[in-house]
Amino acid sequence: MRRIVSILIALVLTIAAGAQTLKITTSSGTKTYDAANVTSSSPATFSNGTTMAIGSDTYTLSDITSMMVVSSSSSDVEANTVNIVYNGSTATVTMADNVAAYVSAEVSGAHVSITQTNTDAIDGDEITYVLSGSTTDGSLTLDGSYKCTISLSGVTMTNPSGAAINITNKKRIQLSVKNGTENTLTDGSDGSQKACLYSKGQLQLQGKGTLNVTGNTKHGIKSASYIIIKNLTLNITSTVSDGINCEEYFQMKSGAVTISGVGDDGIQCDLGGTTSTGETTDHEDEDTGNVYLEGGTLTITTTAAASKGIKADGGITVSDGTYTVTTKGTAAWDSDDSEVKACAAMSADGNMTISGGTLTLSSTGASGKAISVDGTLTISGGVTSATTTGQIAYCQSTSNTTIRTTTSSSTTERLADALKTSPKAIKADGAMTISGGTAYAKASYHEALETKSTLDVTGGVIYAYSSDDAINSASTMTLSGGYVGAYSTGNDAIDSNGNLYIKGATVFAYTTKSSPEVAIDANTEGGYKLYVQSGTLYAYPSLESGSSLTQSCYTASLSTSNWYSFTQSGTAFAFKVPASGTWIVSGGNSLYSVSKSNGTTIFDGYGATDATVSGGSSVSLTSYSGGASGGGPGGGGQPGGGGPGGWH
Repeated sequence: MRRIVSILIALVLTIAAGAQTLKITTSSGTKTYDAANVTSSSPATFSNGTTMAIGSDTYTLSDITSMMVVSSSSSDVEANTVNIVYNGSTATVTMADNVAAYVSAEVSGAHVSITQTNTDAIDGDEITYVLSGSTTDGSLTLDGSYKCTISLSGVTMTNPSGAAINITNKKRIQLSVKNGTENTLTDGSDGSQKACLYSKGQLQLQGKGTLNVTGNTKHGIKSASYIIIKNLTLNITSTVSDGINCEEYFQMKSGAVTISGVGDDGIQCDLGGTTSTGETTDHEDEDTGNVYLEGGTLTITTTAAASKGIKADGGITVSDGTYTVTTKGTAAWDSDDSEVKACAAMSADGNMTISGGTLTLSSTGASGKAISVDGTLTISGGVTSATTTGQIAYCQSTSNTTIRTTTSSSTTERLADALKTSPKAIKADGAMTISGGTAYAKASYHEALETKSTLDVTGGVIYAYSSDDAINSASTMTLSGGYVGAYSTGNDAIDSNGNLYIKGATVFAYTTKSSPEVAIDANTEGGYKLYVQSGTLYAYPSLESGSSLTQSCYTASLSTSNWYSFTQSGTAFAFKVPASGTWIVSGGNSLYSVSKSNGTTIFDGYGATDATVSGGSSVSLTSYSGGASGGGPGGGGQPGGGGPGGWH
């Protein structure tokens, strides 16, 4: 023992003699000390030949597996850094000398537990834990009460009995994926962990590398606080429950995220507490359950029954980025809420706002919805394509909850609301306001675009296609601007259960059904009325009887082979018709069959904005005063033709 102590003393004297670094390795890892740590005023001391103290650290000599002195300039650990290298069944922890006093490490095989006690003494810089190497039976557990960074630098890690990374530190954690590296985290099915990657505090996922995540017990990534994503490429390939689950709020700024193979929702954001704070400046101390989609590329596919691509306890705001969300699961009976529920590509318990970005949303299972909003829906920009192809889902009673499907709403009209749910492309329980952007809505078996309140369109482009009402509002509908197209193969094209005002919009409304269905319907049975006051209108086969037509309307015999415009030459809106017959038109007293060039195609090819029109011939117009009219060639029948030739 005296010989060992003598050697240790010699090593300590060596470091004190110049710009040297002492590395001490135990089963807990490696700590480094430079000459500044060992001085006459702060010497290394030995007690009873069994322990050694350097600064605030005390070592039991029998625990030391190696000691070495190297030149300080050759140290392979950067300041403020802790390197964790996984190698099969083992892991090595090496700490920079300026943070060694604040980090405690325990290593068992390749399972590493870190406790961080302070960062105040390193000039406010965060400690960075750099993970690299590979293990099939390892993990990282991080505890403490200070912000820090975990840097993934080419690590492949599987923990068969728990989370791959378990962050019990409640502070903000940056998880940075190093540029040019691929990293893979997998948890086991034997544990009780909440996720493969779990953080009790705020979690910022960033970097320009790639991170692959598999969750074999529950979620892929879970934070008990907010999650922010930027820059990185994130692939969640398989989970038992949600791909990403968080509380307070979720924000995607940039990067490329792909989520598939999940057993429940793609992304779910819950309210952390019981009461929302409302959105705050820079989201400081925010707890809303909101989802903010601000950039990047997000692709989500879910197959579970009644699953959601993106689910928010609060609202969803989309301002930029590209989002492709597909749900394929069927409807299911929810025994907790005692009702039938279905999938939705995007679902918000609060409001939804779309001001930018490109959204391609679809739901193929029974009663699935592309957009489902419990609050209000506001669209002012971006391009939104919403498609649902599933049939209506229902069950017979609360005691017979086997899910059945039908293509006809008459099958379920006598059932309680809790026993049925209908597919919609875009659905809002609150008011819907559209002032810009482009929205395409297609539903195979129910309304394409529906609000349980009012619908106000002041700008933008809408095109809805359905076998039921293409566009439906439960209350007043006002079309004062923009372009509104509606195509139904089985009901009214546009249907308002309150007053319906056309005053400034360009409206294209077509149904293949004849009376009692009409192109544009207001609830006259309830004492409401259709008002055509200004704008441009093309409708087939008729308008609701008793309409107030303060702007002159006409009937015209139109053919599928021609383009038409109220302007004979110059720049204009031009349109075609899906079936030859007698159409109702309004917007001028002279309609022309024209040659069209240029322009931006809308309404699935039946309209073109800013088109160049020329030549052609005048179309005969006959005054129209309201009520049933029109019909296919020969009058009275359904027109020829079929559904749209394509779908945006």
